[in-house]
This record gives sequence, C-alpha cells and structure tokens, in this order.
Amino acid sequence: MFQKIGRIVFCLLALGLIVSTLPASASEKIDINTASAETLQTIPGIGPVLAERIVEQRTVEPFQSIEQIRLVKGIGEETFNKIKDYIMVTPHASNRDANQ
Repeated sequence: MFQKIGRIVFCLLALGLIVSTLPASASEKIDINTASAETLQTIPGIGPVLAERIVEQRTVEPFQSIEQIRLVKGIGEETFNKIKDYIMVTPHASNRDANQ
C-alpha cells in the first residue's frame, strides 16, 4: 500500500518538474522587462546567451515595446517573429512617471 502511494507521489512530483521546464505558451506572455534569464529561456528560440543579453539591454534602458527586443545582438527578424507571440512589455515605472 505504502509503495503504491510512494509511486503516485513520485510520479506527481516528476510531472510537476517536467511541466515547470516546458516552454512558455503564447497565452502566458513573458514580460521581457521583468523576467529572469531563466524564465526568458523558456521562450522557444531563447537560450542562455540571448537571455543574458536581454537582461543586459533592459538594464541599460527598459524596453518600451516588444519590437525593441531587436536591439539585442542576435535577435533579428526571424527570431523576433518566432518569439513575438510569447513576449510582452509592461512600461517601466520611471518612463511612465516621466510622461506624466
């Protein structure tokens, strides 16, 4: 009995781990101004190098639109077209304050 419960618990934990590493879906867009490098890597086409470059770019100046992600070295038109349905931008607070 306990072995059966143990197997069920193990399977549920394994399933949770697998689901947590799946790519982001287009219905759950990732804010490129706030996401961690690890979260950015869940976007199809974004690996560790591009994720770090995105974080570096937004540190210099937060993105105002998703199109600005093309300023990141290595993200051209083809990559942008692959990722655009997975990303979003929430305007940075300091930029909103400056416009008021």
